[in-house]
Amino acid sequence: MTTVAVVADPPVDGFVLPELSGGPLEESEATALYTAMLTDVCRAVEASGAELLVNYRPADQVPDGVDPEAEIREPLEAALDAPADARYEVQVGSSLSARVGNTVTHLLEREGVKTAAAVEPTAGLLTRQLIDSAAMKLRSSGVVLGPASEGRVFYAGFAEPVDFEDAYATPTVETLTDRAMDADLGVDFLPSVPVVETPADLRTVVPILRARHQAERVVPPRTTTLLNEFGLRVTTDNELVRE
Repeated sequence: MTTVAVVADPPVDGFVLPELSGGPLEESEATALYTAMLTDVCRAVEASGAELLVNYRPADQVPDGVDPEAEIREPLEAALDAPADARYEVQVGSSLSARVGNTVTHLLEREGVKTAAAVEPTAGLLTRQLIDSAAMKLRSSGVVLGPASEGRVFYAGFAEPVDFEDAYATPTVETLTDRAMDADLGVDFLPSVPVVETPADLRTVVPILRARHQAERVVPPRTTTLLNEFGLRVTTDNELVRE
């Protein structure tokens, strides 16, 4: 069983999805979208054969007065089928590379899990099938990466630790591959899945979800419902507008 750590921020106005706040979305809408994607991602992990670990920021890395665990637990406990089975642990490290590295290394070396992965909560289109496919790939490859646009990754799975110092430096998919090769580990890849962090990301995801919804295919329910409520669509000129 792979332990999948969802590397989450507390969904607080102005703290999550800053590039979308005050642009295509209001701050409160960006927070709602982040929460919807986080819950869809965690539900996908829960439905897979993996163990769900929600990895949250320490209190000194979030806005004053915010309880990061409580802010994340509240929506997840209402959304998960078995909320008591989810693990919650604080992240350790001042950068994303350090936080992911500390979590993965701890799981592999201290807890003795066979494989561990870090997942972005903004990968709202992540599915149970992709998580299970990654677990299968990790049986024969030391590192499995899920590419996103602009060199980012939505999934990074490991059978052994690598050198995580600045491992998430842009382009992350290439940097992590280099670290895996330096450690003499084989690398495999998942199909690309978009993350939603910028207006360009929204222009990519909105048409996909609208098309899948229209074709009655599987969609992340909370993310899709919310974007439909916002009335977002992309024009023939590739502009994001609200109906």
